[in-house]
Amino acid sequence: MDVYEKLAHPLALAVFILTLFLPVGIGFLALRRTRSQSDFFVGGRAMNRFVVALSAVSSGRSSWLVLGVSGIAYAQGASAVWAVAGYTVVELVQCLTLGPRLRVETERLGSITLLDYLESRFDDTGHLLRLLGALVIGVFITAYVAAQLNAGAKTLNAALNWNLGLCLVLSALLILVYMVLGGYVAVAWNDVVRAILMLLGLVALPAYGLVRVGGVAHLGEMLIALDPTAVDPLALGLGAFIGFVGIGLGSPGQPHILVRYMSIDDPRNLRSVAVVGTTWNVILGAGAVAIGLLGRALVPQVESLPGADPEMVYLTLSSRFFGPVLFGLLIGGVFAAILSTADSQLLVVASTFARDVHEKILRPGPEADEAAKLRLGRLVLVVSGIVALVLASLAQDLVFWLVLFAWGGLGASLGPALIFSLFWKGATRDGIAAGMVTGTLVTVVWRLWLREPTGLYELVPAFALATVAIVLVSLAQHMGRAKP
Repeated sequence: MDVYEKLAHPLALAVFILTLFLPVGIGFLALRRTRSQSDFFVGGRAMNRFVVALSAVSSGRSSWLVLGVSGIAYAQGASAVWAVAGYTVVELVQCLTLGPRLRVETERLGSITLLDYLESRFDDTGHLLRLLGALVIGVFITAYVAAQLNAGAKTLNAALNWNLGLCLVLSALLILVYMVLGGYVAVAWNDVVRAILMLLGLVALPAYGLVRVGGVAHLGEMLIALDPTAVDPLALGLGAFIGFVGIGLGSPGQPHILVRYMSIDDPRNLRSVAVVGTTWNVILGAGAVAIGLLGRALVPQVESLPGADPEMVYLTLSSRFFGPVLFGLLIGGVFAAILSTADSQLLVVASTFARDVHEKILRPGPEADEAAKLRLGRLVLVVSGIVALVLASLAQDLVFWLVLFAWGGLGASLGPALIFSLFWKGATRDGIAAGMVTGTLVTVVWRLWLREPTGLYELVPAFALATVAIVLVSLAQHMGRAKP
């Protein structure tokens, strides 16, 4: 029985539809807690540690983990584990070091967005950093959201066999409705539910699959018979290894993850967030790799997957293994995982253009009342969703590629800028601006012309060169000022 036939079962369809519309109910519940711009974009800085931990994991992983990593493990074998290891370690470290400092500094400066903070930190009255940051966020996060909407459409298409365009529109609508209602609070609490659904799918599916094939040892024998390199975690080139591990370098530059640290009620609680988040990351990452390996052993011909797409291995195994109720829940969990990143990123885009561009640059002056700010935030949110929807319809591409490109662009342009702003007093405004420009340009150039010949993920060289640019320009300015 294929995916379409399985989901046609009334119970499976009912459970799947329930998971689709559950976020809207949470949005209505969050509506009463959303009364100001701060509530809408950072939850009023009053979110508890459990919500922040699961929300950070859920918003950072999404379709890239459930569909992308499982697909890479299906195609490349156990070496996909390094794509998970990099971000898990980096996010543990940044939650314990960068997170608390960012939370304290943004509250001290009254910053609601990351660009608010950078402008205040460097007393940038000319709005250079805000403009550069808005451009970076507008380009890369819109592409990121488009990737998530594409993943959502692929999931609905594979599950319901509906027209792909209709699936795209439905994906966008399901996000926008609850976001307009409850803003960040609705997004964060929905992420908690989604993290639990992701855990269920990425634990139950590989656990049952291992029992089905007779255990880890027998799975290894099946994979070796197909391809001996499939069980070797080091069966990849040096460039690919550095690139996979280097994925973690992108975490400090992801506004949709950083805003979680800004929203917590007490920065000291980020230690608990680090423990819960790391545990969740390890379990989810191991589950995604295991699903890909199981799929390779049980469905060795990629043509047997929907659309001959390795990223559909999760859906295929779910339909083979489970009854209608659990199958409907697991498919709903995939869609929930996709939404968990798309909604967080749309909120970042909305906050960037509502507060950073409109309120601070285009219409400076006396602040509007909170009701007017809320209306503007909701309007920009809807427009941003429509733009991402159009881009998604024009750029049907692999989820893994699009997400990695956007992740790399954000990580290289904003990551070094944030790290140096928090930990080096010698950083200057022009140094930070140079790092943002360098990170962006190197990401694009490397992806278009240098990634294939080098085999190296663009985030690694872009992050390194952005760091060099910040240091050199900042030091040059200090030396210039020191001259008599």
